[in-house]
Amino acid sequence: MASAAPRPDESTVAHAPRIDERSLPEALQALGRLDGDFARALKEVGPPPLRYRPPGFATLLRIIVAQQVSLASAAAIWARLEAACRPLEPGRLLALDEAALRVAGLSRQKARYARSLAETLLSGQLDEAQLQGLDDESAIEAVTAVKGLGRWSAEVYLLFSLGRPDVWPADDVGLMMGAQKLKRLPERPDARAMRALAEPWRPWRAVAARCLWHYRTHGPAVGDGDRAPGHRSAAGSAEILP
Repeated sequence: MASAAPRPDESTVAHAPRIDERSLPEALQALGRLDGDFARALKEVGPPPLRYRPPGFATLLRIIVAQQVSLASAAAIWARLEAACRPLEPGRLLALDEAALRVAGLSRQKARYARSLAETLLSGQLDEAQLQGLDDESAIEAVTAVKGLGRWSAEVYLLFSLGRPDVWPADDVGLMMGAQKLKRLPERPDARAMRALAEPWRPWRAVAARCLWHYRTHGPAVGDGDRAPGHRSAAGSAEILP
């Protein structure tokens, strides 16, 4: 494995652009210059999709649904929830009782988290407009103040909905599997190892995350265990977001 590159200073990180369809190609090239394995991945499987999700209630709720279940289970629950709650808005969800949310497939705890999220957004305690102007750590702190949304959830939200270029959801099992595959590691790295591994990729760690999710599912197979679509994770996997 290549030695760690010096960490960029804060001014470099602060000026990395929001990741969107226009900035993603340039960011991918910059990442490839930082780490040749990403340049190789781009040649092997092409660029990853942006996978943008509109900011707001529906995306935050979908992240809650993705926690601690397989990808297939999360997708099935989400489809039932969308059918039961039309339109998928905070006020409409609060009109459903806990029993209706349980029928859709939410656990009792997740049903309570869903209702708490709806109440928090309606009350203005979580202000979407204000969130856009916060730095990464402050935005993560604001999101994690909502019951049921931990650091992984906040990082995934900043990555896919706010386009932050350098957030790194190190607890995501899909990223662990992608990193093992791309780097040809003998064992799947844990969250601590993932944080260390990603240091040289600043200020493009969110771009690296997109590459690793993409490479996990599209890269050449390297062993029997490099794909596990039904794998359960304590943190979940952002691969539930299309």
